[in-house]
Amino acid sequence: MWQSLSYGANYKAAYCLSVCPAGEEVIAPFLHDRPGFLREFVKPLQAKVETIYVQPHSDAEEYVARRFPHKRSKRVGSVLRPNSVASFASSVVHVFQPGRSRGLEATYHFCFTGEETLDCTIRISKGKITMTPGLVGVCDLIVRADSKAWVRFLRKEIGVPRLLLTRKLRLRGNPRLLVAFGRCFS
Repeated sequence: MWQSLSYGANYKAAYCLSVCPAGEEVIAPFLHDRPGFLREFVKPLQAKVETIYVQPHSDAEEYVARRFPHKRSKRVGSVLRPNSVASFASSVVHVFQPGRSRGLEATYHFCFTGEETLDCTIRISKGKITMTPGLVGVCDLIVRADSKAWVRFLRKEIGVPRLLLTRKLRLRGNPRLLVAFGRCFS
């Protein structure tokens, strides 16, 4: 808040801040007259004709088209580009697209080796994703990859066939599950 007062608005959540009655000092109007609050603050923002920035083929792109047909969608590139397997593991739950995971029920063990070592279990079930550190339970697909090569793959600098040929990526289980995993992200 102080940064915004000193240098102007520097946050990307102006709508959230204007319609979210979080905090003791601003929640009273919301609690007192919820329909009035929604009418005064939320509805005008929903009705506003504007551009909404979305990633291509994401759930957000589909939602804006369906829920706000009067708003224009503009596609933007990926905003989260992992630079480590740790950032991949921690961001995977945030970039997951539930709508693109329909019908997928799978558990993945990711084992990263090389410069950066990390083991994690990722479960996709009923449109939800969980990431657990370590290798937990029985999996449907084991993905063993060189950490540096995996990051290059995520950044679209190298493809899966080359990783497989150079043995920087090894799979145990149905390889189609890796394709299905990839479809769950824009």
